[in-house]
Amino acid sequence: MNTNSHYLNLKEQYLFKNISDRADAYMAAHPEQRLLRMGVGDVTRPLPLPVCDAMHRAVEELAHMDTFRGYGPEEGYEWLRQTIIDNDYAPRGIDLTTDEVFISEGAGSDLGNLSELFSRDNHVAILDPTYPAYTDASIMAGRDITYLPCHAENGFVPELPKRKADIIYLCLPNNPTGTVLNHTQLKQWVDYARQNHSIIIFDAAYEAFISQPDIPHSIYEIEGAKEVAVEVKSFSKSAGFTAVRCGYTVVPKETGLQAMWLRRQTTKYNGTSYIAQRAAMATYTPEGRAGIRLNLDFYMTTAHLIKSGLQSMGYEVYGGVNAPYIWCRAPQGWDSWTFFDHLLNECQVLCTPGVGFGASGEGYVRFSAFSKREDCEMALQRIKNL
Repeated sequence: MNTNSHYLNLKEQYLFKNISDRADAYMAAHPEQRLLRMGVGDVTRPLPLPVCDAMHRAVEELAHMDTFRGYGPEEGYEWLRQTIIDNDYAPRGIDLTTDEVFISEGAGSDLGNLSELFSRDNHVAILDPTYPAYTDASIMAGRDITYLPCHAENGFVPELPKRKADIIYLCLPNNPTGTVLNHTQLKQWVDYARQNHSIIIFDAAYEAFISQPDIPHSIYEIEGAKEVAVEVKSFSKSAGFTAVRCGYTVVPKETGLQAMWLRRQTTKYNGTSYIAQRAAMATYTPEGRAGIRLNLDFYMTTAHLIKSGLQSMGYEVYGGVNAPYIWCRAPQGWDSWTFFDHLLNECQVLCTPGVGFGASGEGYVRFSAFSKREDCEMALQRIKNL
């Protein structure tokens, strides 16, 4: 038996496991302290009541013979896929069919699993810094990677790859920097992919947080994108589904990948639970939308609080406008982990070291607005008192 030797090229621990272990070690040594967690992207607001009510009704259906359901369609129920098209795409002038929409247990799984559709010799381009799962999935597959630096000096707008990229990962609004590309900037990537016969894997998990009018909510708003882009979206951050697990991936037929993805899913995935899909369906009701809007506004108000608070102390910060993350430069001469440890040990504030998202994240940390408001206020005060 031979194992996949490419796993040896991964970092010993996944970024957020490393952070969790450090936090646990600190709390074990200082049980009297209150740790203020502003590091991870896990939601802290409860699900809207209409969503919970929908899950209760779904559970009740499963308790009766005449409404019981077993395995559902691997690609998701038709009623949810059509609702997604009618609400998320048709109003933006994007024409899709239900067999191009695949319901899943969340964006994270699909972002990794999509890698299976491509041969190992494909060259990958990944924004740096960005969500580490793209890099890890590519390393596991043994692919060569080009990193595209995004930093303050280039306005967090990466240059197009100088070496031909076959697979391009774009996360917009970006995790961790919170920055975005406008229509003109995103069109350059679509044009590049069309000219080079590349595929873009477009992670739009934070689309619901976009507030500026000139920022595209879907890559398919760009002409020709259906030929070259797969879009992955999630209910986790927008609707608070981190414990429920539901998302979807759009694979247009024009990409040539739709039939492959269907084949993959029908073989390796038995479908998202009926309960989770009913919950997702409820997010599109007027009452569900209203509840989600309240939560989104709460997180973005918190993001503004964190950003303005750090700015008032003289820190250089980015993001917090179209995404719930604040990207903060460490004090001059400090690296990411030094600043992380300083905030943890001196302020009992947990953030995320920027270098964990890529080499271009060195010298930054990320603060998450998925936190309790009182914790953020206390954290800012502790940092100010240093």
